[in-house]
Amino acid sequence: MYETFYHFSAMPFQQTPDSRFFFSSKGHARAISHLVYGLSQGEGFIIVTGEVGAGKTTLVERLWSELDRDTYTIARINTTQVTGDDLFRLTMEAFGIPTEGADKATLIRRFSDMLTEHRMAGRRCLLVVDESQNLSLPALEELRMLSNITEGGHASLQTILLGQPQFRRKLASPDLDQLRQRVIASYHLGPLSDEETRAYIEHRLAAVGWAGKPEFTDGFFSAVYRHTGGVPRRINRLVSRVLLYGALEECWTLTGPMVDNTAEELHQDLEGGAPSGPPTADLSLRDGMALHENGGFDASRGYGELAGRVKVLEEAVARRERVFQRLMDVFGGFSMPRV
Repeated sequence: MYETFYHFSAMPFQQTPDSRFFFSSKGHARAISHLVYGLSQGEGFIIVTGEVGAGKTTLVERLWSELDRDTYTIARINTTQVTGDDLFRLTMEAFGIPTEGADKATLIRRFSDMLTEHRMAGRRCLLVVDESQNLSLPALEELRMLSNITEGGHASLQTILLGQPQFRRKLASPDLDQLRQRVIASYHLGPLSDEETRAYIEHRLAAVGWAGKPEFTDGFFSAVYRHTGGVPRRINRLVSRVLLYGALEECWTLTGPMVDNTAEELHQDLEGGAPSGPPTADLSLRDGMALHENGGFDASRGYGELAGRVKVLEEAVARRERVFQRLMDVFGGFSMPRV
């Protein structure tokens, strides 16, 4: 609903990869260059690794949006926790080859015929495998065997492997030496810098018509970077939640403390983490029973701290109640029971 309140044309921080929102950070620009170089070689494997949410899939979506559809036939596989034989059949199906009732020899022949037909039509076949860190050694060997299929001395299939950092450790296995020799290009995609995080947020906002409203303080951007480490998917989740809060509270200036509070709520609600903010009343009381070195109890200090912490806790509860009440009003007109 926040896109309506802030007059955006679409959701700027959706989690689904979308090439429209591609942000060319220094790392992403280099990764694109490696992909383009690898594709220009017309053979072998191209590998891109990065942390969860670093933007690997969005990177390929961007590349795919710029490729000539008359030149490339692309197939994608996202399910990788399978056996080698299952991956082989998934690859066949991804390229539109029927597998039911066919043995492996028949499928290899069909696959080879398909590659030949595409090559004669001036098209190149590209296979993209996501979550490659989950692939078993036999599954990776199946991919290597498929890369051996050639026509007229030229490779007929190119493969892009996307994976988390541990995939590089798997590739170091002595059993994958032949596959490593077929790697044409490789790049590890790191997180955004502090400055790039701000530019990334503003880039996605501008893509949906943002013209300066709402306003974002400098503290907002630094807080987002502090809580997300510059990982795009984490940024999307956090900023989207802050915008929702801002819309419900009808705020036109979003600040660092708003980000801090929202990040804490996300940590508790989605990750089950222990709160790092105001402690519970029991903890506050226990902490307030501060003892001097001489064994005495400083009542003014202890109860003063307790009162301050309880006030902060009460404000957080009240804020959550206002947010939920607004949600009920917007999505059904129900009343929020008071407790």
